[in-house]
Amino acid sequence: MNTIYFDSSVKDDVRRQRLYNGQLFVFSACPSVIALHQLVCDLLEATFGSPIPSVIEDGLPVEKFLAAESSLKHQIMNHPQTKQLVQSLLQEFECDLSKTYFDLPQLRIVPARGYLPNNEGMFHDPHRDTWYAAPQCLINWWIPISEFESESALAFHPLYWKQPVNNDSRSFNQEQDYKNNFREAEFPHPEQQIEIEPEIRIVCPAGGVILFSGAQMHSAVPNTSGSTRFSLDFRTVHYDDILTNNGAANIDSYSTVALLTDFMRGTDLAKFSEEVIASASKNLLKPTPLL
Repeated sequence: MNTIYFDSSVKDDVRRQRLYNGQLFVFSACPSVIALHQLVCDLLEATFGSPIPSVIEDGLPVEKFLAAESSLKHQIMNHPQTKQLVQSLLQEFECDLSKTYFDLPQLRIVPARGYLPNNEGMFHDPHRDTWYAAPQCLINWWIPISEFESESALAFHPLYWKQPVNNDSRSFNQEQDYKNNFREAEFPHPEQQIEIEPEIRIVCPAGGVILFSGAQMHSAVPNTSGSTRFSLDFRTVHYDDILTNNGAANIDSYSTVALLTDFMRGTDLAKFSEEVIASASKNLLKPTPLL
């Protein structure tokens, strides 16, 4: 993990392999992302009276915020335009839609630290998405909806790209409805002290895109920026990489299944067959520390 690529023009096959090797990609806003961004802003305005509320917690009771957040997440995932907009985005990024599968975008709202009980605005501990029964070829697409500062960014922890971490991913219940109730879901956690430093925080304009491997150790910075952070993220996997076990090295994920049921093919929204899912789960690579 040593490179951040800005507005790279490499083909998707090369981009995916670099992501699997721990590199990061950052892109400026483009028409397809702007269209998805606008949809989210329209829904935010209908809910909060502003397309991007700067400080959502001012005068808003926590229970009303949580209800609005849950409603917005459902609206975005189930909106008739959402899937089409993601398909357009992947096409603009020159992904092979016949082999690229995506899941539904999820809205993230991170209020100022201290607003939510039990520091929920911190999301949770540093983690890898691959701990959540995800394949090693998982790629995260992270889109800031609001302008944000380093004090409310994502943080990547490069010390752990090659260093395994004790965690409880063996016990993750993949059947939980964590997409709709992520604040209550029991996610895998590290079972050791994590050294936060050194960390990498990328700040890009609203409507930009940050791509990273699901194997990246990352966390949400406790929001001390003074503004609410809004972001959208979704994930992709590539059919060929699923079949060939291509992806980031597995150094500490102990999941026993490959959770692929949420992913849809870019051309026709078809799901993975049960045979492919069963094969992917059977062929999961056991953790092997990198040298």
